[in-house]
Amino acid sequence: MRCAVLFATLTFAGAAAPAGAQSALSGEPIAIARSAGKITIDGDLGDEGWRNATKIDKWYETQPGDNTEPKVKNVGYLTYDDRFLYAAFEFEDPNPSAIKAPFADRDNIGNGYNDYGGILLDSRNSGRTATLFVATPRNVQYDSVLDDASGEDSAPDFFWDSATRINERGWTLEIRIPFSSLRYQNRNPQTWGILLYRNYPRDRHFQFFSAKFPRGSNCFICRSNSLTGLEHLPSGGHLVAAPYVSASEGAHPRNESGSPLVSDPVKPHAGLDVKYTPNADNAIDFTINPDFSQVESDTAQISANERFALFFPEKRPFFLEGADLFQTPIQAVYTRTITDPDWGGRMTGKTAGVRYTVLVAEDAGGGSVIIPGPNGSNLATQEFGSTDLVVRLKRDIGLSFIGMLATDREGHESKDSANSGSEGNNRVIGPDFQWRPNGSNAITGQWLYSSSRTPTRPDLAAEWTGQHLRGHAAHVRWEHNSKHADWFGFYQDIGAGFRADSGFVPQVGYRQGLGGGGWTVRPKGFVSRQRTFLNVDYQYDRSGGLISRNVTPGFGLDTPRDGFLQFRYQDEQARAGDVVIGRKRIGYVAQFSPTRWLSQIGLDGLTGEEIDFDNVRRGHGATINLNARLNPTQHLELALLRNLRWLNVDTAIGRGRRLFTARVSRVRATYTFTSRLFVRGIAQYVSTDRNPSLYTFDTTARSGEFTSSVLLSYKVNWQSVMFVGYGDARELTDPNHLAPSDRQFFIKLSYAFQR
Repeated sequence: MRCAVLFATLTFAGAAAPAGAQSALSGEPIAIARSAGKITIDGDLGDEGWRNATKIDKWYETQPGDNTEPKVKNVGYLTYDDRFLYAAFEFEDPNPSAIKAPFADRDNIGNGYNDYGGILLDSRNSGRTATLFVATPRNVQYDSVLDDASGEDSAPDFFWDSATRINERGWTLEIRIPFSSLRYQNRNPQTWGILLYRNYPRDRHFQFFSAKFPRGSNCFICRSNSLTGLEHLPSGGHLVAAPYVSASEGAHPRNESGSPLVSDPVKPHAGLDVKYTPNADNAIDFTINPDFSQVESDTAQISANERFALFFPEKRPFFLEGADLFQTPIQAVYTRTITDPDWGGRMTGKTAGVRYTVLVAEDAGGGSVIIPGPNGSNLATQEFGSTDLVVRLKRDIGLSFIGMLATDREGHESKDSANSGSEGNNRVIGPDFQWRPNGSNAITGQWLYSSSRTPTRPDLAAEWTGQHLRGHAAHVRWEHNSKHADWFGFYQDIGAGFRADSGFVPQVGYRQGLGGGGWTVRPKGFVSRQRTFLNVDYQYDRSGGLISRNVTPGFGLDTPRDGFLQFRYQDEQARAGDVVIGRKRIGYVAQFSPTRWLSQIGLDGLTGEEIDFDNVRRGHGATINLNARLNPTQHLELALLRNLRWLNVDTAIGRGRRLFTARVSRVRATYTFTSRLFVRGIAQYVSTDRNPSLYTFDTTARSGEFTSSVLLSYKVNWQSVMFVGYGDARELTDPNHLAPSDRQFFIKLSYAFQR
C-alpha cells in the first residue's frame, strides 16, 4: 500500500526565518537522557526505565486549530540505551469507545480517519527529511519517509517494535526503534530533529504536535523540536540477511483463448537479500535472484481514452533504501522499469556532507517500455535484458539543496529472447536544486540531457530502428505560501529526442507553462477551511502548435467527519490527431469518514464535453470514481471500488450515440486475526463495451477480464514473512462467457537474520 497519512492532511502555515537559520524555525529543544533501567515493550509504562525519561506534555493543536491547546491531554516520554531509542505515550480520550482503530495489515492505518500516534525523526538533523513511526491503538504499524521537497513515501519499511493498550482513560503506546534502522552522522554528542504526533479523528479531524506550525510555511520538517543529549550511539556494523524460498505453479490455455488450462511445472525459487551498515550513515544492499513479485494487484485505473501511460507506485523492498533520493522534478528514475533482475547492488548514505545512492542491476527484461510523444505515448514489449546503473547525489545547504542525477541503461539480448540484434542504450545526466530564500518561497529546478541509441527492433516499435536520439529536459517551479494567499509558477521544456528509459517520462517534444494561486480562509462553523483557486495550464509542441490549454477555477472545503469537498470548472482545448478540440467540464471531489463502521467514502469525477481521442472528434461523457471502506467488525475490512467512464459522440446517423463504456469493479475483503496474521480475498472485473460501427478502425464490441485472488499472510516483521496464495484470471471470449486464461498457486517463506 502506498499512502500519505501525514502530508495528505497537514496544512502548512506561517512565515519562516531565512533558509539556513534552522534554529529559528525549529520548536522548543528536548533533552533526552539514558534509561535508568530495563524497558519491556508491552504497552505498560510502569517499567523502571521510564522513571527518568524526558516528559513532553506541551502539545499544540495544528488542525483545525491554529497552534491552540489540544482538546485532550497528550503526554510523551523519550529515553534511550546502547541499542534503542524509546518513545512512550499516554493519549487521553474522554470516550474510549469512540476510538477508531480496526485491526489491519502493516501500513494500512487509514488516510487520517483512524487514531494513531508516534514520532518523526530527523536523525541527520537536516531540517528537511525525516522518518515517521506511528501505530494505532490496535498496534498496527505505519512507517514512511517524509521530505519537504518531495512529500511522503510509505513504501520504505524499517525494523522497529511497538505495543499498545486501550484503557478506561484512553490508550498507551510504546515504541522501540533500533539505532541500526536509522541513518545518522558519526558524531558525539548527537543533535536530531524530532516531532511527537497524534492523529485524533472525531467530529472533526484533529492533529496534535509537540511543536508549532505557523500557517503559511512551505516547510514541515524544519519545524521539528531539536533533540539533544544522545551520546555514544552505535557506530555501525549491523548486518541483515534475509533468504527466501518460494514455489509457484501456473496454468495457461492449451491452445487459443478459451481452451482448457494446462498446468505448468512447479517453479521453485530461492534468493537472498543482504543489508550491511559499515557505519551509522551508510548502507550496502545486495540481492541475488530477488523475489520482486507482487502479492496484491496494482491500483485499479481505467485506461480507455487515455493519451499517456499510467503510473503505478514502486512497492519492492530492494529499491526503498533512501527512496526519497530518487524523487526529482522530472521523474528520470522509476525503478519499476527494472522488471526482472538476476542480481542487484546498492550503496546509500552520506559522506563529506553529500547524500548519495548508487544502484546497479542486471535485468533479464520483460514487461513494457514507454514510447513517448508530444500528444500521447505507446507501449512496446521489452524482449531484451539490460544492465542498469543509477547514481544520485544530493547536498543540503541549510533548507535548500543541490543535486546531480545520472542513469545508464545498456541493452543486451535476453536469455529468454529468440531474437537478436542491437538492443540499444540510454544515458541521462543533469543537476537539480531547490532554493528556499525564506520560509514562504521555494524555487525548484532540474536540467537533464539524454543520449540514446534505440534497439534495432522495428517489429516492436516504429522508432526502434537503431537510430541515435539526443535531447534535453528542463523544469523550474516557484511556490509561495502565506497565511491566506498561495501561488505557484511552473515551466517545463522537454525536447523531442529526450528519453529516460530508467524513468517515467511519457510525454516529450513539448513546452508547458502552468501557474495558479488560491486564497484560504478558516471560518468557525460547519466549514473549517475554504480555499478558492484558479489554475492555468498551456502546452505547445516544439513547432509552436497547441497541445492543450486548460483554465480551471474552483473552490474546496474542509467539513466535519474528516470531510473534504471540491468543485471546479475546466475550460480546455486539447489536440486529437491534428485537430484541436475544445471541451468544458465540471469536476468534483467528495470524501468523508462518517462512522467507525463506514470509515471512508469518496466520490470524484468529471462530466460534460469530452474528446474522442481515438477517432478525433467531439463528444460528451463522464468519469465517476466511487470508493468506500467498511469495518463491520474490528477484524473485518471491506474495501469497495467502482470506476466508470463513458463517451457519447454525434454521427451522421444520430446524436449522442454511446461510443464506449469502461468499468472497473473491485471488492477486497480482509480479515485480520492479529497485527501479524490476516487472510485477504480480492475480486476485480475490468470491462469495456464498444460500438464498433462508430469507430474508424476495427475493434471488438466487448472486452473484459475477471481476476480473483486469496492470500494468507503471516508477518513477524516486514522481511520475516509467510505468504500462501492463489490467483485466477478469466478473459471474456464472448458476451456471456469468461474463459480461464491463467491460474497460479504460490507459497513464500522469508526470514531476516540480524546481527
